[in-house]
Amino acid sequence: MKANKGIIWFVLGFLLMFSCKNANNESSTTNDVSVGENPQTEKTGQAYVTDDEGKPSVLAIAIGSQDHTTLVAAVQAAELENALVNAGPLMVFAPTNEAFAALPEGTVENLLKPENKEALANILKYHVTPGNYSKEFLTKFKKLGQANNQYVAVEVVEGEPMIGGAKILASIPAGNGIVHVIDKVLLPPSNE
Repeated sequence: MKANKGIIWFVLGFLLMFSCKNANNESSTTNDVSVGENPQTEKTGQAYVTDDEGKPSVLAIAIGSQDHTTLVAAVQAAELENALVNAGPLMVFAPTNEAFAALPEGTVENLLKPENKEALANILKYHVTPGNYSKEFLTKFKKLGQANNQYVAVEVVEGEPMIGGAKILASIPAGNGIVHVIDKVLLPPSNE
């Protein structure tokens, strides 16, 4: 019994010492901002950690694509960047800029407004499926469960999977899943 008490006191002492050290380190950092200056807000989280060794995440692939600037702007407006770098696996159906441009005029601009952040996030989550399935394997499904808790239909047309009516133009493996480039923006069914 004495040995157990000794171990417990040792562990508690270690944790106390470690937490005090971290508190000192955090309190010793200062911000060198003069009165009247507006410091730029720094984006934080896992989405902004650089990794030169691993495969890029689904987010990094979208950011690096000239064909997905509208998608990236939408992800940033909805503040979903950190969700797209999670361990996954995540399967992202990534509409091209042309797919967004095909929406009725003013739709994208309206969704990017701060007051529509929740609706935008719902639409973007409708483009994400847990898993890492190849284009060929997707032909085995009738529907996929999306990250917004709704389902998107999968049809096979001439041997090709159509996801919610969208054609897969390309598939890019990622470190945390796969990006399927699609030619249409998927709109979730309304909850009316």
